[in-house]
Order: sequence, then C-alpha cells, then structure tokens
Amino acid sequence: MGALALLMASQPATAQVKEVEVVHWWTSGGEAAALNVLKGNLQKEGISWKDTPIAGGSGVQAMTVLRARVTAGNIPTTVQMLGFDIQDWAELGSLADLNAIAAKDGWDKVVPKALQRFSKYKDQWVAAPVNVHSTNWVWANKAVLDKLGIAVPKNWDEFVAALDKAKAGGVVPLAHGGQPWQDGTVFEAVLLATGGGDFYQKALIDLDPATLKSDKMKTVFERMSKLRTYLDPNFSGRDWNLASAMVIKGEAAFQMMGDWAKGEFIAAGKKPDVDFLCFRFPGTQGNVTFNSDQFVMFKVGDDRKEAQAKMALAVMDPGFQSAFNVVKGSVPARTDVPGDAFDACGKKGIADLKEASDAGKLYGSMAHGHAAPAGVKQAIFDVVTKHFNGQLDTAKAPEELATAVAAAK
Repeated sequence: MGALALLMASQPATAQVKEVEVVHWWTSGGEAAALNVLKGNLQKEGISWKDTPIAGGSGVQAMTVLRARVTAGNIPTTVQMLGFDIQDWAELGSLADLNAIAAKDGWDKVVPKALQRFSKYKDQWVAAPVNVHSTNWVWANKAVLDKLGIAVPKNWDEFVAALDKAKAGGVVPLAHGGQPWQDGTVFEAVLLATGGGDFYQKALIDLDPATLKSDKMKTVFERMSKLRTYLDPNFSGRDWNLASAMVIKGEAAFQMMGDWAKGEFIAAGKKPDVDFLCFRFPGTQGNVTFNSDQFVMFKVGDDRKEAQAKMALAVMDPGFQSAFNVVKGSVPARTDVPGDAFDACGKKGIADLKEASDAGKLYGSMAHGHAAPAGVKQAIFDVVTKHFNGQLDTAKAPEELATAVAAAK
C-alpha cells in the first residue's frame, strides 16, 4: 500500500473534491512547460488542476494576492512560496501538518537540511520542496562571444574586459530588467565575488552592522555602478525572461540571473555549450547562493485533504523531480534523484551544489527570500535600487544600507 493509501485508510469517509487550486507565479514559457509535468502527473491520479497564475518574478505580487484571499476566507489548496514567507505563514498557524505524509514517504532522509530549514516549522513539515535554484549564474550567447573573441571570464577584471568588448562590438553587454528583485540578484552575486563567502554570511545573513557599512561594501556599490554602464536604455521595468530573450536572440552578450533562465533557452530550442554558456558569476565559483521553490499546503477542509495529499506526493515523486528540473533549469530537492537526464548546465548545477554544500559554502539567497526576512530584504532592495538608478551616492550607500537594515530588523 502506498504512502497516500496508508494515510487515508484511517480517515473518515468524506465527499472528496477532486481538484487542487494552485497559486503560483510560473508564467514564462520555460516555467509553464515545467509546470505542465506536474499537471499531467496529477491528472493521472484523477485530480484536476485549477490554475491561478499571478505574474511577477520572485512572487511579490502573489504574496499580496494571497494575503487578501486568506483574509477573505478564500483559501487555496496550495501555494508556491519561498523561504521566510513559508515561516511567516506557518507562524500564523495557517499551514497544514504534512508530517504523516513526509514520514511515510521518507522526506527527512532525502531533502537537504538547508532546505528543511524552510520546509519545516518547529519540526513540522508544512511544505514540499520542488527544487533547488542557485542564483549566482551568468548566461551568455556563445555565437556572440565567439564572434567578438570573448573567453569565459574568471574574475571581476576579466568580466569588465568582456563587457567592454561586447560594447565595442555593438551588442548590449548585459541584459537586465530594472526591477528591485533583479537588482538584488545582481547585488548579491557582486557582493559574494567581492568579499567571499564569509563576507556574504556576515552582511546578508548575520546582518552585521560593521560589515554592511564597511569599505568592502563600498567596493560592492562601486562595482554595481560600473555594471550599470553596460545596460541598454530600456532596461527599467523589464521582466527577467525578456532579458533572457535578448541573450537568446544575440541582442545581448550576458545576463546575470538564477538558473531558471535556462528554461527560457531550452524552450527556445537552444543547447548548452552549443548555443549558450552557463557559468558562475566570476569570482564566486565554489560558492552557491540558493533558493528553493516549495509548495506550501494551507489548512483545508476534510473534503480537500486527499487531493492536497496527492499534490504533496506528486511534488516529491522522484520521477517528477527529475522531469520538472530538467525543464526548469534547477536541480532536484531530493538528493536521491540521478542526474542522468540533465544537460551540461544541469549536471554542472548538481555538481556545484554538492561541492558548496560539502564545503559549507551553500548560502541562502538574499534576493530570493532565503537569507533574511521579508522586511529586511525589502530594505536592502530599496537601497540597492536607489543606488543603481543613480539616486544615492556610492560613498553614502553602505551607511544607508546599514541604517535601513537596522530599522527593518
């Protein structure tokens, strides 16, 4: 008897709703293709899928809609969620207890502890992790680099030289979308490259005031200003997948973005190491900043519990985790899923994750809700974006960053 059958055997008979409503923000081409894998698996289980997509990378808009719905008593079955948002909803007592499902399906043995820190609240499973994304990646158009004689840069100076070559060659050096979370994604990679893992830990996880206002942090902001000079004039407000499209089409040389960007390249029929390159942001190899998409299960009536349980088990199915992450660009949340089906970038991601985890250099992504709570993250975003848009002097930025974080803690 399977985990779900064992779980449901002791439950009283109730007219079951054969549907799950899923709130998520996977709306781009690559993301939608990945989600269809899960929809198909659930349909085989007799569960239909009510899709509630809310556009906007990093889920900021989705959380706003969710708060309004929960307040109104219109609670969805399951919601895509990140990091500290999971902990905040768990603290409110809104989330279902998945311990029985997790125990019967052996989640404790196969999910890395770094993920369990967010999947659990006070030792209670409240979410099923779909994947591990890492955020300190660079994506490049191989034909553009080959044409301009640009080698994969290994450090900051080489990256600047590569950007200069791209600019001189008549392409946009760095494709970027001017949204706070995208600015934050660039910022944390630059910070990690500038100061290393210990600096990242002290600044963005420990939130140490002296580190936040240090001379090294000034260097981080100086480098952010330098990168700003390599963007096209229309970057403000651009969605991340449109920036990816610029690289795919050869309009831009590079994009700094998490590994979900790979899904866009794959959806466009491109192949790693043939059409595009993937590599760690120069100076961060050996370190990985991560986030993990998880499906949080809200407390629902008895009539929806069976469908919800099937959803949780479908998310954690090893076959799904492989199929989904192959398409999505991320790596499985389960450590027992083989990497055979993954392409060159996927295999690199799995190897990098293991290397960083084993060395204690796996760090939660600030920009994607896995380093500091939402209020602190927003405070950092505000300062970083203000500076990136030329509204805050570089010399004053570290002090303002430390002040903003202290006020938000």
